[in-house]
Amino acid sequence: MATLAKPNLPRFDVEIFQNEFLADGAREVNAIVTVTATGGGTSGGRPLGVADAGPQGPDAQSAAVVIMVDCSGSMDYPASKMRGAREATAAAIDTVRDGVAFAVVAGTHEARDVYPGDGTLAIASDDTRARAKEALRRLTAAGGTAMGTWLAKADKLFLTRHDIAIRHAILLTDGNNEHESAADLDRAIERVTGHFTADCRGVGTDWRVDELRKISSALLGTVDIVAEPSGLTEDFRSMMAGAMGKQVADVALRIWTPANAVVKFVKQVAPAVEDLTARRTEAGPRAGDYPTGSWGDESRDYHVCVEVPAAAVGNEMLAARVSLVLPPQTGNTPEVLSQGLVKAVWTDDLASSTRISPQVAHYTGQAELASSIQEGLEAHRAGDVDRATAKLGAAVRIAHATGNEGTFKLLQKVVDVVDPKEGTVRFRKNVSEADSMTLETRSTKTVRVKK
Repeated sequence: MATLAKPNLPRFDVEIFQNEFLADGAREVNAIVTVTATGGGTSGGRPLGVADAGPQGPDAQSAAVVIMVDCSGSMDYPASKMRGAREATAAAIDTVRDGVAFAVVAGTHEARDVYPGDGTLAIASDDTRARAKEALRRLTAAGGTAMGTWLAKADKLFLTRHDIAIRHAILLTDGNNEHESAADLDRAIERVTGHFTADCRGVGTDWRVDELRKISSALLGTVDIVAEPSGLTEDFRSMMAGAMGKQVADVALRIWTPANAVVKFVKQVAPAVEDLTARRTEAGPRAGDYPTGSWGDESRDYHVCVEVPAAAVGNEMLAARVSLVLPPQTGNTPEVLSQGLVKAVWTDDLASSTRISPQVAHYTGQAELASSIQEGLEAHRAGDVDRATAKLGAAVRIAHATGNEGTFKLLQKVVDVVDPKEGTVRFRKNVSEADSMTLETRSTKTVRVKK
């Protein structure tokens, strides 16, 4: 592990967990990379985004947030949804710190900036927060749903400020994306990817998990269900507090491999499963960058799998060098925040080469848990009860074995657990749509490996 401290930046630490010993001729190297960011702050000791009387230093970063509120006609059925959305957005606005740029967008089959309403971002203060909350009272529900236009509007607002480093959005909807094609939404997501991060929330049960997951995954945010409108306020307040805690943006996981070695996959595995493999951008000879988004004080785990050339017993090599990097501020040299090494050693000692790293084993199980839940629910919707039962039974077994109590409790609302150790289950009768969607939405949440 290496830590390279930079002034005014959080401290990033990288730890590598692996079994570096391979059998004669073996080629696959697996490692869990734990990245922890602590302390720091990128505005010269001031809380991020808080304005001061003088010019900010060269390392200063500022923040902006855009809240996209579904105002389609369905938000009036029941009326508590629209009321809950207004109250939740007001709570989020109250959580925005002084000096942070912000805006509120009303989303229907088009997008309208509600506050400040002039195509720009407001700067948070007691006065602007009060004005924004006053504007919320005028929100009404009418029209359709075209989320791609909402994302485009948020992007346009963010681009009005070139001094903004951390850009974060919150998107709330209660329905399907019915007023634009799937291709239109895909194109909108592609255009804004890398411009800002976004947390997505679905209220009620008439929205599609796959649509919001597509948005949140591309924009390196979270997705969740708020089954009852009364739960929106606390959820929005929590999301905004998380956004206010971010200290540095656009951090990339850079993986260098030696000649004839190749990265098979890179996955975030905690706090949630997110496959980053296809998000690679080339970063020089034999190196690639995988986006991780914005960071505050937090820790995340990544599963890196590298295929190396086969070697004979006694050989050893550096299989990969993993670095945390920031885009270059000037010139072409990125800032290296921390790095760690993944090794490979070939041995004829069977005990050494067959030992599985506890961290690798744990997170392989967590990824399998997520896919088992998603495949099981999809099979159930398709009427294949046998496959659905088998997949959710496997999920119960893994959740029980790995101590993922949160997911285990969600599974119990969908299936009756006969034997958790063996994964023997029966589908429950009259499962609510809310319970089924909650399980699907939160299927990617993981638990950290026990030390």
